Amino acid sequence: MARTTGSHSDITGPRIHASALTLFARHGYAAVSMRKIAAEVGVQAGALYNYTPDKQSLLFGLMRAHMLDLLAARATHDQNAPAMTQLEQFTRFHIRFNLERADAVFISYMELRNLTPDNFATIEDLRRGYEDTLETVLQRGVASKEFDVPDPKIATLAVIAMLTGVGTWYRHDGRLSLDQVETIYWDMVRKAVVSGTDQETALSPPI
Repeated sequence: MARTTGSHSDITGPRIHASALTLFARHGYAAVSMRKIAAEVGVQAGALYNYTPDKQSLLFGLMRAHMLDLLAARATHDQNAPAMTQLEQFTRFHIRFNLERADAVFISYMELRNLTPDNFATIEDLRRGYEDTLETVLQRGVASKEFDVPDPKIATLAVIAMLTGVGTWYRHDGRLSLDQVETIYWDMVRKAVVSGTDQETALSPPI
């Protein structure tokens, strides 16, 4: 089908992705048809195929774009800072980045089962790459004696799960500001990776 008169790929393409993201997050991938996406964008269903081969490609593209954006943003942080500083940076970054992209985060976790095996493997590799950035920080902290973490891999998964959970309850008009929430979570993460003795030392005033 010919492209609708007046449409532009640099406008319609992003609108298709934005509409698919919203609809997948609101109704679930299985319940959203290409026709429903087209109606949301305001084009005929056949016109979608000028921009994407099929619905699976749309889902995969959304997940991949989210992970690439996440990795690129994370890469801008100072990789040579002390482990404790890097851990705080990660904590605050993960909360803020994901809160600003609630639909993309929801889809990334809830719709993995709907990816084809090859697409699933690609997204899993990207997720592991992101997890590795935190695990490396924890390993550095253990090596430098800053952290007391018996298993950095398990600690990595636990920290990420805890931080990602903020998106399920936080509201911008709620009781706490985002800065306050970040600080509370950072305090919990810090206490989770240092021993009781180290916590007392860190909190004791200088003599």
